Formats: sequence, C-alpha cells, structure tokens
Amino acid sequence: SLTCHGLLFNLQVFLNTMATVSSGGGMLRAEEESEAEVRREDQNNINKFARLNARLNEVKAEKESIKKQLEGIDDASTELMMGSGEKVMLMVGGETFFEVSEEYATEHCEAEVEKLQEQVDGLEHEEADILEEQAKLKTILYGRFGKSIQLEA
Repeated sequence: SLTCHGLLFNLQVFLNTMATVSSGGGMLRAEEESEAEVRREDQNNINKFARLNARLNEVKAEKESIKKQLEGIDDASTELMMGSGEKVMLMVGGETFFEVSEEYATEHCEAEVEKLQEQVDGLEHEEADILEEQAKLKTILYGRFGKSIQLEA
C-alpha cells in the first residue's frame, strides 16, 4: 500500500541521512553509508527487533520486582529462624492479619520463595532467548546496512 511504501521510504531516508555511529555519535562518512534499499523483510526484522527490545525491558523490570519480593520473604524467614518455634505469628492475607504458628509461617515463606524463584528462572530463560534472537537479527541487519543502522538501546 501507499502508506507502507511511504514508511519504507521514510525509513530509507532515515537510514541514509540521520544514522549515527554509536562510538562517535556524529554523522556517517560517505564511505560508511549503506545504499541498501529497505525491503519489507528488513522492515519486519527491524520491527521484530524493536518488539523484542520492548519485551526485554518488561522482563528485566518484572524480574527486579520479583527479586525485591524474594528479599522481603528472605528477611521474614530470617526473623522466623530467630524465634523459639512456639510463637504465634501474624501473617498478612490481602488486607487482613491472622494468627498462624511459626512452623506454618516458615513453610509458607519457603513455598513462596520456591514459587517466586521459578518465576525468576523462567524470566531469565526468556531473557536469554530474547538476547539470542536479537543477536541473530543484529547479524542480519548490520550485515545488510552496516553502520547505517543503530540497534543499540
């Protein structure tokens, strides 16, 4: 369509005239510019890279959030270990506090740590997969456009 063609043309103009060298930050020298025309396949790869980059940022943020939760549970577990084993503890369930045995509270903390650690492991695996896919796309796109394209976040 005309709109798609216009987008590809605009991207070509951007690649040829506005690209910067990541190390120097200035305009490219004439011999560094790529005259390669942007094909639909190239545009799809660029879009895929951008989506992967957005998801990578989401995964990293989610992983950090879970790690903070793990730290809080670890602190609670440490406090529980210092107890005598016969105390009644207050746990929070939503907006309510309720009494539980120290043993139950310890088991609950251990189960939460296990559940959250599985989530972190899954996110780390997803992050590795994203980075691997981005490396493949970088190879393809830098091979096609050289220094005329900037893929670093």
